[in-house]
Amino acid sequence: MKKFLNKVQNKVNTLAIHVKTVLENKKGEGYVDTGVKIIIAVVVGAVILGGLYALFDNVILPRLNSEIQDMFNYTA
Repeated sequence: MKKFLNKVQNKVNTLAIHVKTVLENKKGEGYVDTGVKIIIAVVVGAVILGGLYALFDNVILPRLNSEIQDMFNYTA
């Protein structure tokens, strides 16, 4: 029983130290700025994917199609 109580006391002390370090942290990293970072990352990713989609749809695929057509449309 004494071992069990010592284990519980050690866990409580460890948790108390962890809570104390979190509360004393003056870093300023909170939920709002983390959310803003996530939103910015999603928006930038969407813009990049949209640009790649437009590039492939309007430039790369038509040219690739014409190049393949020219390859098989040989007259020799």
